[in-house]
Amino acid sequence: MPQHADPIKMQHRLFAELSAMFGREVPLYDKALAVNAACNRAVCDILSGRHPGLTITDEQIEKTSGERHGAIRIGRADEYRLIARFFACFGMLPHNFYDMTAIGAKSQPVIATAFRSTCRPEHRVFTSLLVTDYFDDTTKERIEALLATRKVFSDEAIALLDKNEREGGLSEADAEALIREATGRIFKWTGQAAGHALYTELCDAGFKIAADIACFKAHHLNHLTPNTLCMDLYTAAMKFCMGASDRETFLRRAGRALRGMMAISGPDWLQLHFKHLSRDEIERFGEASITDAELDQSAKTLADRLSRPDLDLSKLPHAGFKDFTEGPASDTPVLLRQDAYKALTEPVTFTEDDGTEIKTEHTARFGEIEQRFYATTPAGRALYDQCLAAFEEVRAAQPDPSKRDEEAFLSKQAEAFAPFPKTLDALLERGLVYAIYEPTEKGLSSGPIDTTDMQELVRRGFARREGQRYEDFLPVSAAGIFASNLNQYGTASTAAKRPEYSAAQLESIMARPIVDADRVYAATDARSRLETYEQLGLLDKLENAERERLERDAGAARVEG
Repeated sequence: MPQHADPIKMQHRLFAELSAMFGREVPLYDKALAVNAACNRAVCDILSGRHPGLTITDEQIEKTSGERHGAIRIGRADEYRLIARFFACFGMLPHNFYDMTAIGAKSQPVIATAFRSTCRPEHRVFTSLLVTDYFDDTTKERIEALLATRKVFSDEAIALLDKNEREGGLSEADAEALIREATGRIFKWTGQAAGHALYTELCDAGFKIAADIACFKAHHLNHLTPNTLCMDLYTAAMKFCMGASDRETFLRRAGRALRGMMAISGPDWLQLHFKHLSRDEIERFGEASITDAELDQSAKTLADRLSRPDLDLSKLPHAGFKDFTEGPASDTPVLLRQDAYKALTEPVTFTEDDGTEIKTEHTARFGEIEQRFYATTPAGRALYDQCLAAFEEVRAAQPDPSKRDEEAFLSKQAEAFAPFPKTLDALLERGLVYAIYEPTEKGLSSGPIDTTDMQELVRRGFARREGQRYEDFLPVSAAGIFASNLNQYGTASTAAKRPEYSAAQLESIMARPIVDADRVYAATDARSRLETYEQLGLLDKLENAERERLERDAGAARVEG
């Protein structure tokens, strides 16, 4: 039997190479990574003071912030099937169906899924497919005719996909060859386009995403998002480095961000953000107070680092930074928060059918960043949507960020999300997030236990829990990112009858099933509860209805891989 490369190790290698490629293509991306590294280092230095015994090395920071969430937009169904086969080589399966045509005023002509590993993923790629029947018949035909002229996957790449499926894996040499195909062709920006008239018409009609997909001779990464440990600190730092705020403003924003982080950065926060730390290690750390003066000094030290010439981003071409962060308020640890520097304007050459070249500019690729928190149950997601709607009302009343009172705006955001508990235990008590449970030594060695209430078992020290991190996407937040980068919100369908789309349709295109991530979160939670009850001798004491519910949820989704 041939020796196959480990798909997850291959995946890490792929994303390291994609990140290096994107940095060569977009110098501002590399600089943004350096700003994030400086911010994350500052956060970890503070955490080491807050939790005596905790040491986070630069290598561990790089591993934590080195996770990548990319985005790529595909034009044709056959290309989409190839990209699904490509990601399968790296242990990445399609998770969730996203219908971006059905999000109201922010709708876009794409449907999507996210490719990632199912268990504890580190990388993911939001992969959109242009749905041409969203358009009137004439525009649809013009888009499809233009897309039909391109070939993104080489014969060599397709042969490697065939080999992976035929032999159940790839050798190290073949894996490296496929990664070279990714960085040299499949994901690479070329700046070469065709169909200038169609491009102009689509952009003028508000279909800038469609223009980005339809008129280029290859698909390309639109962003490659790192993780940050403190979103508000990073955002303040980027605005400072880009010349949008002065040192005094940065220090004020950084101080506020660090104080907010200190309020939530206990053991649960550490476990959420640092996968290399076990719960046993975390529980051995001490806990100390950090004074406001120490936080202010950390902000000043960071400001000094950001002021060095190598991080003077004002000298690089840029379009500024978003004016607010997508997602929940900073004190509400659910789902994810996203921000971004705005899409860059890059040179493009259109080659027409007669050989004429038109040199112009294109704006699409941007610098997103994210911070991830806990995965919500259906009840938690409903509460999130309710709170977000309340915040959107506030934001709509203050549309001009230049006239916005920043402190008051953030206060209103926090007020909108006030119904959410702020700690993991409180979120679990109300059934708003998912966790993973396990028995403790105390629980295993104790005598008969008189309760099956899981939160009570945790309080008594018989069990412990870890919140499940959210690993997926928020369509409304994604649309907000699109809108701020493209200077326009969604555009309605121009088809005679607005089409409807389904997960089954995308599954048929890919020839593979889509994993329902919400069912996986629920199954993981339920399995851990059943195993904990069993090991504590409590399984037979559960009420029948509760046991049946847990067994049903536990069997509802595959959680391996």
